[in-house]
Amino acid sequence: MAHDGTSGRGAALFDVDGTLMDTVQLHTVAWWEALRQSGRTVAMTDIQRAVGMGSDHLLDALAGEDRDRAGDTALTSAHDALYAQFWSRLAPLEGAADLLRACAGRGLRVVLASSASGKEADVMLQSLGAGDAVDAVTTADDVDSSKPAPDIVRQALDRAGVPPGRAVFVGDAVWDLESARKAGVTGLGVLTGGGYSREELLEAGAARVYRSPAHLLGQLDACPLGRLTARD
Repeated sequence: MAHDGTSGRGAALFDVDGTLMDTVQLHTVAWWEALRQSGRTVAMTDIQRAVGMGSDHLLDALAGEDRDRAGDTALTSAHDALYAQFWSRLAPLEGAADLLRACAGRGLRVVLASSASGKEADVMLQSLGAGDAVDAVTTADDVDSSKPAPDIVRQALDRAGVPPGRAVFVGDAVWDLESARKAGVTGLGVLTGGGYSREELLEAGAARVYRSPAHLLGQLDACPLGRLTARD
């Protein structure tokens, strides 16, 4: 059955940090040092669980909602400068690039939806090495409210040109799954971010949880992403 435009297409939407790129611990170290420089001592385990939120929500969680927000720009800039030292060494998770290409090869529109800034997302896309499979990238620069708000997922849907029921979002943190659920999109979890358990991701709304991108790739035909490609 023929469809107009993209109405019959499906979309595979992906978080990047901890889902496709092995970067959560690097962000953790960068935020730990940025907070330390501002006179705050925060446990790395707490920081790791906050990575994936937008920086505004992350600072609410780690520095307190009653903090002097005049220092937020300096804190974020310190994190960005510290994290940028790792840019030349960023590495994708095993199977990540192949997963994106497999989705594209099945006719899905592939959109990356990251809480990173545009420049940082560009660096990660280059390191990922699968730009040929990616239709669009949305970042924190494109929306008013970051994860766990649904704005980035909704923006990714707009870029893909599909309704919520024709998309699946893959992420490693509860914030990803909450964003997807609020946007009406089926969510899948991966454990490669290291901050959350299978049970926590399921409780946050994941339909299924996989060990890694490589594990999801091996289960692609039997998972909600595979079912998207089975419909015309």
